[in-house]
Amino acid sequence: MIRIAVRRRGFHWLPAALLIMVSAPGWSRSPEAVPYRWTNVTVGAGGYAPNIVFSEVERGLAYLRTDMGGAYRWDDATQRWSALQDGTATSSYMGIESIAPDPRNADIVYMAAGVGARQPAAILRSTDRGRSWRTTPVPFAMGGNEDGRGMGERLAVDPNQTQTLFFGSRHDGLWRSSDAGATWAKVAGFPVAGLGKPASRTTHGGVSFVAIDPTSGRPGGGSRRLWAGVADPGAANLYRSDDAGLTWHAAEGPRLFAGKGVVDRRGVLWVGYASGLGPSGIATGAVWRYGPDGRGRDVTPAAWRATGAEGAFLGVAVSRRQTGTVAVSSVDRYRHGDSVWISHDDGRSWDDLGARSRRDVSATPFLLHEGKGADFGHWISGLAIDPFDPARMVYTTGATVYAARNATNPGPINWAPWVRGIEQTAIITLVSPTGGAPLISGFGDLAGFVHDDLDRSPRPTFVNPYMSNTNALDYAGMAPNVIVRSGSLYLDRPRDGSLGRSDDGGRSWTMVTVPPMGMPARREDLNGDWPITVSADGATMVVATPIPQVTRDRGRTWMPVRGLPGKTRAVADKRDPRIFYAVDVERGRVLLSRDAAASFTPVAGHGLPAQLRAIGRQGREAQSTLLAVPGHAGTLWLQAGDRLFRSVDYGSNFVPASETLSVELYGLGKDSVFAVGTRDGVRGVWRSVDDGQSWSRIDDDDHRWGGRYRVVSGDPRREGRVYLGMDGRGLFYGDPKEVQ
Repeated sequence: MIRIAVRRRGFHWLPAALLIMVSAPGWSRSPEAVPYRWTNVTVGAGGYAPNIVFSEVERGLAYLRTDMGGAYRWDDATQRWSALQDGTATSSYMGIESIAPDPRNADIVYMAAGVGARQPAAILRSTDRGRSWRTTPVPFAMGGNEDGRGMGERLAVDPNQTQTLFFGSRHDGLWRSSDAGATWAKVAGFPVAGLGKPASRTTHGGVSFVAIDPTSGRPGGGSRRLWAGVADPGAANLYRSDDAGLTWHAAEGPRLFAGKGVVDRRGVLWVGYASGLGPSGIATGAVWRYGPDGRGRDVTPAAWRATGAEGAFLGVAVSRRQTGTVAVSSVDRYRHGDSVWISHDDGRSWDDLGARSRRDVSATPFLLHEGKGADFGHWISGLAIDPFDPARMVYTTGATVYAARNATNPGPINWAPWVRGIEQTAIITLVSPTGGAPLISGFGDLAGFVHDDLDRSPRPTFVNPYMSNTNALDYAGMAPNVIVRSGSLYLDRPRDGSLGRSDDGGRSWTMVTVPPMGMPARREDLNGDWPITVSADGATMVVATPIPQVTRDRGRTWMPVRGLPGKTRAVADKRDPRIFYAVDVERGRVLLSRDAAASFTPVAGHGLPAQLRAIGRQGREAQSTLLAVPGHAGTLWLQAGDRLFRSVDYGSNFVPASETLSVELYGLGKDSVFAVGTRDGVRGVWRSVDDGQSWSRIDDDDHRWGGRYRVVSGDPRREGRVYLGMDGRGLFYGDPKEVQ
């Protein structure tokens, strides 16, 4: 799942406060470490999974790779997916470029990991189905979350000599390992050396797949025939070797990128071609079949051509049980919708499964978040036929994984999400109000949800306006049924506003609009750039537009806020509806309003450093550096740089509150402060129960999630409960094990 965060104007309120609550002054409990139990808040997938691969050795064993949330393994015994990289501390390794189960040993699996060209890359090797990994850093860059991640598979294991692996890199040609991935050497005879790392954010497709013909060798002696696709501009995009990779010859084919390649049990290669890297920006494509003799023919579905030849084919799958059965899936077919075609006669004729497809998303109702019924899906690049059951077909989309057990049925085909255990989303913001649902979240791409039950997929309610990204949330401390939000659309769609108010805990919304401002006058409330704040009683709302505005009649009329710099976020006291605060970063001061945000004036702020800008994320998705403690008027926490400070007198005086912890994000919970930070070289999640005088680590080495932390908040009603939003591994809630 790629997160597109368009940043327009700089904010002056500053980034990085991970939420969690604090309690009354003067806690006295000891800060001993408390082991935590971490559980995913259930959504049910939610992001882009570029491919799914079945084991050819063991029935019911499959692997899923995602673009920023790591890899998963399906366990038939437990009937759920297991995350395989929660203990990974390296962020880049959560972007999986390719995955390859060993074709002879069900316990062995390999992965190519690296989120982008400028990030670390490695080959990961496991002999226990991904429960543990050996890591080999490699010199060739990867792009697990770049364009072209739906191509592949780039990593291939020789079924006739499983110590031999090949990897097709994006920027540096073809590579080979002869010792099960422990060491790698570049294949000198491969004719495409690579284009080198790009100087800008544009990427290369490079060697897009490697496919090995198992019929061209014998067990223990290695395979002779190899195929390699290329997705860079050039004269040829498909190459073949008949001598185990020593020499290569260009194969005939269309002038398109060879994106996906699969060899069936007869040695026939099936290739999906595309005019672009995908998963977006593809105009056209083709499907070709290549016999063991190297001769190719175009077998593109005629019905696809008849509807305009729009989009391409990045999903290609063959049946290991039924000779001549192959399936392909389209991508970027916007006018007619993407679909899956299946052929049982070697591509001579095709059956479009889309028209006969039915889908049941009752277990994951979040898929209805755009206000329409569940469609076939988008960004379809992962497609597989169960090697032990030809009627079972699965495919991946930009939001879920669908599976059908009757794909060969001549009648209706029933698809349902196959996602139990998968949580692959990017969390932007969240709040835990003092009443109502325990958690309200702001997601990237999925808008956001009210989580009444943390263990059930939520129904979508973030409409009027619908915004694909929710950038900021706030609630009224004494009237927690009042929720406000701001959001943005990452796609170029028309919108009437980007601000919303709910008076029933986020279950229904009214759009909030701000009048045009500036010269010439323009609407500043259309793109979700400016957060909205609500007073403790829910009566006052403030928007941090370039000329900050305040309303006391639910947005019918607005007034400019005096003394509050433009683009500066106001923070409401959670107890006193007259009190608001703000951080004036430019002048290094704290501001206070005692008249319900009509005006702000500086307060002393004794004890604060001159620089009040926190480290971490900037822009409209940044969390507030200043938090007010629920239940205690005038009690504040502020992050300045990587340090925390605390005030109990409305900001007049602050005291240091982070000891030796270097803080990235923080938040407040019941009688606790939580932070993401580093102490003594250890980065993790920390808790303090004594106003920040001491800190205990509450995560562990099995729960690192690539260190891709986005937001944190405590629960003001449940002691010790913390919510942690990740960039790729979804949303977690943690509780001390002693209270379970």
